[in-house]
Amino acid sequence: MTFSRISLACALTVMLAPALSAQDPKPETKPEAPAAKFPLPPSLPADAHVAQSIQLNGKTLNYTATVGTLHTKNAEAKATGEVVFTSYIVNAPNRPVTFAFNGGPGAASVYLNLGAIGPKRVAFGAEGQSPSDPATLTDNSGTWLDFTDLVFIDPVGTGFSRSLVSPDESKKLFFGPNQDIAYLSQIIYDWLVKNGRLASRKYIVGESYGGYRGPRLVQYLQSKIGVAINGLILVSPALMPDGGSRDLSPIPWMLTLPSIVAANYERHDKLTAENMAPVIEYTRGEYATDLLKGTSDPGATPRIVKKVTELTGLDPTFVKQAGGRLETQAFLREEFRETGKLGSRYDPNVTAFDPFPFDPTQRTNDPILLSIIAPTTTAMVDFVTRVVGWKTDARYNALSYEVNQAWERNDSTAFGAEAASATDLRVAVATDPKLRVLIAHGWADLSCPFMGSILTVSQIPVMGDPTRVQVHMYPGGHMYYSRPASDLALRKDVIEMVNTH
Repeated sequence: MTFSRISLACALTVMLAPALSAQDPKPETKPEAPAAKFPLPPSLPADAHVAQSIQLNGKTLNYTATVGTLHTKNAEAKATGEVVFTSYIVNAPNRPVTFAFNGGPGAASVYLNLGAIGPKRVAFGAEGQSPSDPATLTDNSGTWLDFTDLVFIDPVGTGFSRSLVSPDESKKLFFGPNQDIAYLSQIIYDWLVKNGRLASRKYIVGESYGGYRGPRLVQYLQSKIGVAINGLILVSPALMPDGGSRDLSPIPWMLTLPSIVAANYERHDKLTAENMAPVIEYTRGEYATDLLKGTSDPGATPRIVKKVTELTGLDPTFVKQAGGRLETQAFLREEFRETGKLGSRYDPNVTAFDPFPFDPTQRTNDPILLSIIAPTTTAMVDFVTRVVGWKTDARYNALSYEVNQAWERNDSTAFGAEAASATDLRVAVATDPKLRVLIAHGWADLSCPFMGSILTVSQIPVMGDPTRVQVHMYPGGHMYYSRPASDLALRKDVIEMVNTH
């Protein structure tokens, strides 16, 4: 449309030019109106610091908490965005530093910060918790701060971070899988330079879409910025293979069945790695084979239905009607239908009442997503503004639906380049023979199922030490760290990884 209008305007100019003689008055020219400027928000405060301490393993750990800002800039060195970080630094020599990202796209880093690895935590994401419970910060026994400094980064549009350019320009600069990696890698580099930490050992931890970011950040830092990363921790990562059509490929059903079984086993106190091992083998063996056979083998579907019913404890009629192919949202409604509740995609054993139980499809949002915004927002804003003293009245976005809706996607995947993360993981591991990777999942997570990572890692060639890339599972779902025992198990495994260098 733009090209047609320009062509028409040019044609009219050529046609009218001969009619203007030397005696004709020159057409009056008016000065062009200045281009509309995008209104800049009020400036964010200068960096603020506060000394704090926690009790960890019977000892006092002193540290400095900082809330500050780093700017993204264009080719003319003009600021285009303000990225807010929260760091926890222990004054000791030779400390590693870990950069943490959550996912979404559109999530602030508050979930890893106040739920998993930061020095303080607030309760959220577990069965029986309410959004109106007091958002009280307590010492976190699962923190990583005793063995690494921590820097939590909020991408543009999340937390207090914001763009300084128009919505259209923001999308070009920030809201897409490739531009996201480019500017966040630069932010990591800028923090390292600003704080004199380029010589420190460096780690990246990412949750969910942050797990998709993780391998891409490592590879970009290695190849474009010139910063090597010592270790990568992916928490409930979106690192699954492109499964293709559910009508043709068994992979979508293979990804979710083991997590559904894990949820059932947990409800019956049977969830162990030993009990899950044959489930994983059945999924990648007989289940996959029978799915591929389809109607070519009349016994395939009955075998699937019998075994899936046995493993999941679901109603046989429901499993039979589904052909043993369990669609996630249908399962989450069916499992708790008699109680009038819904299970969460992020942890099927976390439930909430269904306000529309007689509708054919689920109309409300996920139980965990509905419950975590209030406690995390309240706790983080109070910590930043009152405890640290970084005073601002800007809105805090723990989870920005606006960023998620603006995100650049293509027709085939939710992330725009889903396979790019698995590809970059391979390249990063090949590039640095000392890089170690820990991929950590909750057994029952149906949003980013652990089976996706198992299938992905099983296709990566062994490059040197076969233990360099590991997949670990823990009781719980997407935010398995909301369970203290699982959070401590993650901490133990990360310490082992950090000490292996």
